[in-house]
Amino acid sequence: MIKNYASKKLNTVHNLLSNTQKDVLGIAWPVLVELLLGSLFGMIDMIMLGRIADPAIAAASISAVGMTNQPLFIGLSLVQALNIGGTAIIARYVGAKQTDKIENVLQHIILLTLVLLAIPLSLVGIFFADPILSFMGAQTDTLTVGKGYFRVVSIGFLFQSFNFAISAALRGAGNTKTTMRINLSVNLINVIGNAILIYGLLGVPPLGVTGAGISTAFSQFLASIILITYLFRGKSIIQLTFKERFKFDKDILVNLIKIGVPASLEQMALRIGLLLFAKIVAGLGTVVFAAHQICLSILGLSFNPGQAFGIATSSLVGQGLGAKDPERAEAYAKESRRIGSLISSIMAFLFFVFSPQLISLYTSDPEIIQKASVALKIIALVQPFQSSQLILAGGLRGAGDTFWPLISTFIGVLGIRVFLAYVLVNFFNLGLPGAWMGVFVDQFVRWGIIYIRFRSGKWKTVTIR
Repeated sequence: MIKNYASKKLNTVHNLLSNTQKDVLGIAWPVLVELLLGSLFGMIDMIMLGRIADPAIAAASISAVGMTNQPLFIGLSLVQALNIGGTAIIARYVGAKQTDKIENVLQHIILLTLVLLAIPLSLVGIFFADPILSFMGAQTDTLTVGKGYFRVVSIGFLFQSFNFAISAALRGAGNTKTTMRINLSVNLINVIGNAILIYGLLGVPPLGVTGAGISTAFSQFLASIILITYLFRGKSIIQLTFKERFKFDKDILVNLIKIGVPASLEQMALRIGLLLFAKIVAGLGTVVFAAHQICLSILGLSFNPGQAFGIATSSLVGQGLGAKDPERAEAYAKESRRIGSLISSIMAFLFFVFSPQLISLYTSDPEIIQKASVALKIIALVQPFQSSQLILAGGLRGAGDTFWPLISTFIGVLGIRVFLAYVLVNFFNLGLPGAWMGVFVDQFVRWGIIYIRFRSGKWKTVTIR
């Protein structure tokens, strides 16, 4: 009898684990495919710029993209912070089966994203491209080729922000396949457009890095059109019908503020830290910064498993808590971390062993290959801590517990990464490897803070109205 009871309990646990794995992978794999191929397309874009016939223009173009990305990502981080609140709220409503409240949340997110962030920041990028790039440390060659690119992608930022808001809502409901299909389609169009506009194919004049910006902005606009069409068709619980007149809801605003303010501060701390970090590296010269930018491109690829499973964890934790089942929410987070960390470890091995070969895809310059290869080996060592931190932080955000991710980022990025990079680069003359040593210590510290918070279980008690 005892044996039969034990057998039944084991079967129950096995079934729970199987269902947990199924739920995690069901949401995570479309996001992972989307992010991996998105990063791959981004790498191809960088490779195209690195293969411009004039090596000096190629290096300046790569540097221009890197310096533009830093302030651009600050804007996107604010949009994402607002979206974190939207994802958490929608996931709770889905778990609680209160789907009638979802459209109003979506309308709030879209309106606040466009009015408070997207439109003002787009205008700043268009009219202040030169001084922003100069502040970033752009040398004359980079400034010359980069200002046109900066202005064009600032226009695309408006559509990209809208797309982020819709995608966050869909992911909160566990619908990750739609965003995957749309983003893969427009990214493929972007790559084709880049080839035509950068090199001047099919009778089009060669526009270099500005052509890459035009292609990127157009692809974001196209994605916005597709997403709007999808929402109006009403094929998902995330839809826009406008059956009722829009009005601000106090509870939704309170939830967005409670979750979004710490998330916004976290993203600001992260992006300001990354901007200062980039400025430190930019002081080493155009060639070194080009090597650094190549490493960031590859690092973006390595972020993908952690980001994908972090998004899955955020959605599933929110749904579990919405269904009043915190133990299931914790099981989702642990399973996501296990799978995501395994994938990241495999990638770390490949980065460490094949670093020169990966760098040579971007450039044939032996100096850039040598400098970037050393940094890439350090990136490989970062992977286990980075993946675990991203996934567990996703779980905390899904619960609406955004304060501790803020603390970890503030200490890790601003308190450690920037400080160590400055000291190791300027006082110990360790160059690019010294800067990336600061990244390693930063990721380790952030992992420790997030892990301790998750283990405490206090995130299970966070309430959303």
